[in-house]
Amino acid sequence: MGVLTYESEVITAIPPAKMFKACILDGDNLILKILPQAFKSIECIEGNGEPGSIKKVTFGEGDALMNKLEKITYETKLEAFPDERSVCKTTSKYHTIGDFELKEEGIKAVKEKASGIFKAIEAYLLANPDAY
Repeated sequence: MGVLTYESEVITAIPPAKMFKACILDGDNLILKILPQAFKSIECIEGNGEPGSIKKVTFGEGDALMNKLEKITYETKLEAFPDERSVCKTTSKYHTIGDFELKEEGIKAVKEKASGIFKAIEAYLLANPDAY
């Protein structure tokens, strides 16, 4: 088993408190709502969303990394940024199955997916200013 660690930083037009409510407190529901093609289900296995909780995420069909990853762990920090914006800092660890190694195209797909999730949430919140 190998581990690929990826750190990302996304600046969003959404204030941190609103982004926290959307991403962290209601993230499971919101992600399924706005990205149904990417995620089939999110099920809490252990805990209730606090740090250390374990969730089982079932990705949509056709995911290039399906059956290649044992697990993915995330650590996300939301911080205030000038002009009522926020910066989302995420450290992701992708634990591969067996001797599978993520190649450049797999790493690119991981980066695009992570960035795409935050951008989709941002777009939803901008289109629905009264949400959260």
